[in-house]
Amino acid sequence: MNRAERLIAVLDLLAESGHLEVDDIITKLQVSAATARRDLDTLASQQLLTRTRGGATGQVVAYDLPVRYKREQHAPEKQKIAVVASSLVQRGDVIGLCGGTTSTAIAGVLVARADIMEAGPQSNLTVVTNAINIAAQLAMRPQIKTVVTGGVVHSRSYELVGPYSAEVLNQVTLDLAFIGVNGIDPIRGATVNDEREAAVNSLMARRATKAFVVADSSKIGTTAFATLGALTVFSALITDSGITADQLSAFAEAGLEVIVAQ
Repeated sequence: MNRAERLIAVLDLLAESGHLEVDDIITKLQVSAATARRDLDTLASQQLLTRTRGGATGQVVAYDLPVRYKREQHAPEKQKIAVVASSLVQRGDVIGLCGGTTSTAIAGVLVARADIMEAGPQSNLTVVTNAINIAAQLAMRPQIKTVVTGGVVHSRSYELVGPYSAEVLNQVTLDLAFIGVNGIDPIRGATVNDEREAAVNSLMARRATKAFVVADSSKIGTTAFATLGALTVFSALITDSGITADQLSAFAEAGLEVIVAQ
């Protein structure tokens, strides 16, 4: 477990009860007392928790996600994908994040990066998102400029959809966009369950210099209802090591690079 993953794990432990002791971190994450204290100090400096004698208490931030987000946000495959996605982001970038559990995990990894969370007179990263849960997750971080598209809230995904979302996206340019999907196939392309989400996600991808599909390997070969268009809009697919050799070959034939998160 690297440092970014460990910081997120500490926040997850804190979210369970609202209070965390150094000994809990030592036992559950198998780290030294010095490392546990440094991690708590780092998170306190980012205003993600309040230090107490021997531990920490939680602050009012976006921990109260629906059950499916709590359950899936830091699943191993999604977390590895999130770490790889974060490694592509440079300080000062403007990035797009659509909704979904993998995009939410990416946001979590980004806010654990010391270079992005470094205090300064200007923001270190700009995030454009149509996901209100991600916006809430980032809103407490002054080091990140958070831009939220307009639109109507889709209650299942927390995504803002509709013409107001398009109005904002058409007025911005992005360095990178990370697009979560419900399915991706070398022939049928990237797909999601809702046509309104598909329209916004496709536009976000087209507004970026480089757009990446972020999807765990269980979604490969799966087709959902609404397509995001041709695979040529995407620079690469970021997935986990569950992808098969045949699937890798099929994406190569389709002209889409695959980045495998190990």
